[in-house]
Amino acid sequence: MESSKKPPENTNAVKNVAAIDVGANALRMAIAEVLPDGRINTFERLQRAVRLGQDTFRRGRIGGESMRAAIAVLRDYRQVLDLYNVEQVRSVATTAVREASNADIFIDRVFMATGLQVDVIDPAEESRLTVSAVRRAVGGAMGINRDETLIVDVGGGSTLLTVLQDGEIAASQSLRLGSIRLQEILSTSEGLPERSAELLRHHIVNSLSTFQGSMPLESVRSFVAVGGDARFAACRIGKPTESPDLVKIDRRQFDRLVDRCGRHTAEELSKQYGLPFAEAETLNPALLIYQILLHKCRADSMIVSHVSMRDGLLMELACAVTGKEDESLLAGVIRSAMTIAEKYRIDMKHARDVAELSVRLFDQLKSDHGLSTRHRLLLRVAGLLHDIGGFVSSRSHHKHSYYLIGNSEIFGLNRRETEIVAQVARYHRHAAPRPSHLQYTYLPRETRLVVTKLAALLRVADALARGQLRESSDFQFDRQGDELLIYVPGGADMRLVQLAITARGELFEDVYGMKIRLEEA
Repeated sequence: MESSKKPPENTNAVKNVAAIDVGANALRMAIAEVLPDGRINTFERLQRAVRLGQDTFRRGRIGGESMRAAIAVLRDYRQVLDLYNVEQVRSVATTAVREASNADIFIDRVFMATGLQVDVIDPAEESRLTVSAVRRAVGGAMGINRDETLIVDVGGGSTLLTVLQDGEIAASQSLRLGSIRLQEILSTSEGLPERSAELLRHHIVNSLSTFQGSMPLESVRSFVAVGGDARFAACRIGKPTESPDLVKIDRRQFDRLVDRCGRHTAEELSKQYGLPFAEAETLNPALLIYQILLHKCRADSMIVSHVSMRDGLLMELACAVTGKEDESLLAGVIRSAMTIAEKYRIDMKHARDVAELSVRLFDQLKSDHGLSTRHRLLLRVAGLLHDIGGFVSSRSHHKHSYYLIGNSEIFGLNRRETEIVAQVARYHRHAAPRPSHLQYTYLPRETRLVVTKLAALLRVADALARGQLRESSDFQFDRQGDELLIYVPGGADMRLVQLAITARGELFEDVYGMKIRLEEA
């Protein structure tokens, strides 16, 4: 593969990074430079069609021919990366690899052939990366940050939905509705186009009806579409907006386009619009998903964003290169955790107090645990969610918390991070981690250490919050030699706090090698 551009001059201040997306119907790569102030300048975007999803959704595994084709494309991408002297690469795979029974074999073969480590990400991380890119592209344009907004990303294997309220993430959902998946399930490439469109519409409507209670769309006034098929519609009937990254499509015009496309076969669409056959084959299923969702909202138009998950990956790489955190993204994680906590009707004041005390302890003992700011975020989330198991039963509610958290989609956290949060919450009371606890022992050693360190802090924070305190900020901490001195506010029940610390402080003493001493402030 030859690149049409020469790589830019590289300096010590500018870093070249790349994002690779191994999707259901194509392998895509974006290469960019990250400037010292964190700005991203994308100078190369590549795409090659490989139908991994067709294999996975039909047979449950990636076939040998598709595997060889994907590896050949990634070898070419490796050469381009070397040409640009790319210093950091993030390669991710989504639904087609995630659901393949031979995913591990595929990932290993890719690594052996190219040296690229492909991470299989879950829907929550897909959504986080896409929404992060959309929010930066949208900014304050078109009132999106003021209205309730639905962001829809239709891929080959799934559709990601994210609701923003006042610019903040309020809900996120992944649906097993994708253009390739629908085509394989319903065999829509065969038969009359009108009949295929009718089958697709019926299946999509039925699938959407199962989730509407958890994500009501009637109040949504802004509808943002992401994906290649949405960009196709934008090119044909879209109108420019004040933002160069956004195109607006009138709902009635979109309806007419969908109806028009629905009367043609993939071969006819390919010829009429000059599309590669692989893209023409999945166009109608994707357009129908956008249309049906749009009609469930109050929006009178569809806004198409030209960004993609790869732009979110580049933003993540830019943060890693510059050492800067995306504050809006961190706020989205907390908002998602709060939504889950409210869903299970816990004492929100206690949850917030425990979360705040936990991170204050984390900050006080930074030199003792050596953990990162990302672990601090996971501890805060565990503090907010540690009691949700009480919704199932007050008996052994810590174990129920583990199950509920482990099976939740927390926006912005991947599955490994969600498992850490679940484990930390599971150990906020009663027994500390033991070799007989299989879910704990199955974790890698480094992860077990993280869980133990964070759980020790959470147990102390929960014990302190049991003392009927007015404000968590009333507690003060001071490290003195081998003791952690905690000044307890006068409004707290000192005896209750002491009993709780005695019952739960043993793990803290084991992990941090210091005793806890309480003093009345």
